[in-house]
Amino acid sequence: MNKSVVIIGVVMLVIAIILGAFGAHGLKEHLTPEKLNTFEVGVRYQIYHGLAFLILGLSADKVQFSLKLPIRLIFAGVLMFSVSIYFLAIQEMLGVSLKFLGPVTPLGGVLMITGWILFLVKIIRSKA
Repeated sequence: MNKSVVIIGVVMLVIAIILGAFGAHGLKEHLTPEKLNTFEVGVRYQIYHGLAFLILGLSADKVQFSLKLPIRLIFAGVLMFSVSIYFLAIQEMLGVSLKFLGPVTPLGGVLMITGWILFLVKIIRSKA
């Protein structure tokens, strides 16, 4: 088991659940359905990756290679992707323009994809 990865996964899940509830109950009256859906996309990706981190962390001793770089890339990607989506969805409610965050979202997606591809390459090259 990789305790750090498990902790990151659990923290990501807890925050995603809190933000999901906040979105469903606290933002419903303040955001358009489109913006609320955008916010929920960020929550969804954070939950998926929190669960993935939980699985990876709990089974880390079964792999014969380091998870450090894939985990770092995926985690940075989730942060950039989800957090930028959260702020872009609520920017009007906050009364500020956060359009500069627009390019951060796809960059976060690229980091997630890169981390998962690196993980796949490591799995393919492993002897187990």
